[in-house]
Amino acid sequence: MTKKKKNPEQDEAKETAKAAAETKPEPEAEADDTAEPEAQDAQESAPEQSEAEKKLAELQDTYMRLAAEYDNYRKRTQREREQLFGSVKASTIEALLPVYDNLARAAAQETTDEAFKKGVEMTLQQFDASLAALGVTEIESAPGTPFDPERHNAVMHVDDETLGESVVAETFQKGFETGGRVIRHAVVKVAN
Repeated sequence: MTKKKKNPEQDEAKETAKAAAETKPEPEAEADDTAEPEAQDAQESAPEQSEAEKKLAELQDTYMRLAAEYDNYRKRTQREREQLFGSVKASTIEALLPVYDNLARAAAQETTDEAFKKGVEMTLQQFDASLAALGVTEIESAPGTPFDPERHNAVMHVDDETLGESVVAETFQKGFETGGRVIRHAVVKVAN
């Protein structure tokens, strides 16, 4: 038997064919090749999707800010409306208080005409009821009441040992308030 000499060229060709067979794509690999463009599309659409999500988040943030701003505006205008109403009410009542004072003076006068006196007293009572219905209250200023500079206007001082220090000794004019807001200070004499 004769031995065949190995041909290096043939060996090389066989190895190349073998390597080519190993690297030859299989049907699954072909499916991967077709999936690769889809993956590329998905990767390209992922930035588009994240951009859309960012845009949506920005729009939601803008909407939330706008809604909060509108709510603040609504609350502020409601507060301003209430303050304006309170201001107008106080101004109107303040304009009517001189009439109240005159009715009170007329009711305090001694007269022989009882019907006239009774009519003035009834009118004064009706005026008091109207003020109460509007939420207007009289500022406490009876003798012995502690002096409050935010609610009383001291026009005189008197030294009186029977009264304590900084208390109302006498009321010259009634004061009125509504909702904690002073319409007119009570004009008083204060004991020192």
